[in-house]
This record gives sequence, C-alpha cells and structure tokens, in this order.
Amino acid sequence: MRVLVIGGGGREHALAWKIRQSPQVEKVYCAPGNAGIAQVAEVVPIPADDVPGLLRFARERGVDLTVVGPELPLMLGVVDEFRDAGLRIFGPTREGARLEGSKAFAKELMRRWNIPTGYFSVFDNPEEAKRFVAEVGVPIVIKADGLAGGKGVIVCEELKEAEQAIDEILVARLFGDAGARVVIEEYLEGEEVSFILLTDGVSVLPFPSSQDHKRLLDDDQGPNTGGMGAYSPAPMLTAEMHARVMAEIVLPTIQALQVSKIDYRGVLYIGLMLTPAGPKVLEFNARFGDPECQPLMMRLESDLVQLLGACVDQRLGEVTAVWDERAAACVVLAAAGYPGAVEKGRIIHGLEEVERLSDVVVFHAGTARRQQQYVTNGGRVLGVTALGADVAEAAERAYAAVSKIHFDGMQYRRDIGRRAMKWLTKGGQ
Repeated sequence: MRVLVIGGGGREHALAWKIRQSPQVEKVYCAPGNAGIAQVAEVVPIPADDVPGLLRFARERGVDLTVVGPELPLMLGVVDEFRDAGLRIFGPTREGARLEGSKAFAKELMRRWNIPTGYFSVFDNPEEAKRFVAEVGVPIVIKADGLAGGKGVIVCEELKEAEQAIDEILVARLFGDAGARVVIEEYLEGEEVSFILLTDGVSVLPFPSSQDHKRLLDDDQGPNTGGMGAYSPAPMLTAEMHARVMAEIVLPTIQALQVSKIDYRGVLYIGLMLTPAGPKVLEFNARFGDPECQPLMMRLESDLVQLLGACVDQRLGEVTAVWDERAAACVVLAAAGYPGAVEKGRIIHGLEEVERLSDVVVFHAGTARRQQQYVTNGGRVLGVTALGADVAEAAERAYAAVSKIHFDGMQYRRDIGRRAMKWLTKGGQ
C-alpha cells in the first residue's frame, strides 16, 4: 500500500520511519517533509496546510492511507475533505480537532462532563481579563485560545507578568488570530505527564506514558517551547494512577465526543498534571506529541500501519500493541534564538558518526540539504533518540550521541529524564 504522511517535523520523521517498516507498505510519501525524512520517504513539496493540493496528490498517486502529523491541517478540515472524497485518512475531523484548536471549547466540554481540570475563565476584553486575575491572584496561567505552535502558554508568577501576558496576547496579538481570546486558568502543581492514546470513537488503545520538557532551559526555566525533549515511560504514572486517568478522564471524554456526535478517529493526547488531589487535564491535543512521538515510535514493536488502519476503519477493539520493555529518551537540538527568530543554513556535523551507533536514531525536524550537507532549517533541528534498559540509560545514550553532533549556535537541555530518575530514587515521594 501507499501511505502519505502530512507534515515536516521530527514527529513526522518518526511516523514515516515507523510506517516504512511495515510489510504492508510499498511506498511512503511525506508532504512537505524535510531532509531527514527524505531518507525513508519521497518528500513532496506540498505545504501541510494546502488541503486541495494534498487531496489532489493523494488521488493522483493512489494513496491508500494518509496520516496527519500536525494540528493545523486537522483544524483546516483535511480529514473532512479526504473522507468526502472517499479516501482513508487517520485523524479527527475539523470538529474533533477543536479539542486542540480552541482551549475554551475543550475547557467548556470538561466542565459540562465533570472531567477534572483547573478552574478557568475566557476573555476577549483585556481589562476584564486583568480584573479577573487581580481577583483570583497569582500564580496563574494565561493561554491563547487558538493554535500557537505549543508556545501560547504563559505561566505568570507575578501580577505584572499576568497583565503583560494579557496585553501581549489580546492587544499586541503576539500569537495572531490564536489570541483573539485568552483562557485564564488555575496554576496546577504536581508532575506533568503526557497520556497518548488511539481512539476510533468507541474503543481506545492507550500508549505507554511519556513526559515532555516544555521549557527551553534546564530545571524548567526559560520560555515555553514546542518541546525540548521527552522520555517514555514516565514512572510517576503508576498503575493506580493510570486506572484513575482511564476512569475519570479518558472514558468520560470519549463519551462526551459520542454524545456531541463528533466523529473522532485518531490520536487523543491528554496533557495531565498529577496533583495531590488526583489527575487533572491541562490540555487536549488532537495529534501525536512532538517530541513524545519519537521515543514512542522507538519503543513500538507492532506494525503502526495496522494500528492506524484499525483506527480509521473503526476496528480498534480488534488489535493490540506490543511495546519494547526498554525505555527511550529524546533530546532536542535547537537553533540559536529558538523559540524566537532563528538563523538557518548552519552546517550540521557528526550525523554520520551517530548513524553507526546501535539503538540510536536521529529524527530530523528543521533540516535541509545543501551541497551534500545537512544544514539547519528551523527552530527545533534534530531529535536524538535512544533506547536503554531504563530512562537513565536511555538518556545517557542519547546524550552520548548528542556529544558527537555540532552546529553553530546549537542549544539543548541537559536534564532530559532527570525528573524520572529523581522520582524513582525517592520512591515516588
């Protein structure tokens, strides 16, 4: 079969890499792809948000299954268009993608269905928003309502910070139309965990737990980013906590989507905070996390295409997934200036040496090919991912590989996986 992957980042490289391993697949396309994805798929110069162009290509090439990586095409209705044309595509419809595309929509759904989350209020008037913050106090979290590439969340410790964040989003429109409204919500304390599952609208297939590292700098300092690294499994999500998440969050969410007549066939990513009072939802995403997808694909032993196809065809209850018992860790290498403006075209050294390492894969995110060399072409450049007996060993191997790679201005966190090690050392306390 022929498979088209939509997107061009590290998540899409991991998906294309895993899809290419399926015995069912004879050809993988990726639009628009990147220089690293070109090693495992034919890259096609169609932007991920060009829905008519993607549809035309899928028809012309006889694509049997399309897999949507990023959130923007989902919000643009790529799944609706492909289905209307009779083409199989993995991902929720435009209405389902609103779980991620509108934080206000997601929070209202959680409130209606008593799904545990922090208190919140929604504003489009900056002065009203500031009055609310003054009433409830800080710390507080200010979020742009719409899609902001994972960067539209500002944690405010001081009242002045909160007022500035409100002005940046609602007045200066730092995040464009995504900031037409702000969601102001409770600051929750605890351990943050990514709970990712497949659903065909009826059945669910949970993936192993993972933990992202959103802040740019070590010890969770600096601005929010799209993600600077991840590991799986996350030991703080115990069997008992997993059962609570399924009963209190996952199943009520699936029921809410069913009652709302939302056809949701794809990934449901639940950003959790494990608080002293139990698990609470920070956010929903309608696609695989990036970089969580990278360690998960490294650990997946089953045929990914079989799982995605069962999801599309609403046969998810008939399949199971097999996972490598080892842990995996991903360290993101970013360009200087990230998460702000970055310079492109810096030569990347050392990739050939890393390719010779066992149980290590370098997933490309922002790269291009120039004169037989890989060069930087975005903010997050590479995701160096490794397997190990446990999180500590996986991280050690990933960092050993990172030490062999260099480009001018390269920045990365040096503490990926440290929270897991600390949690295990303290016996979960």
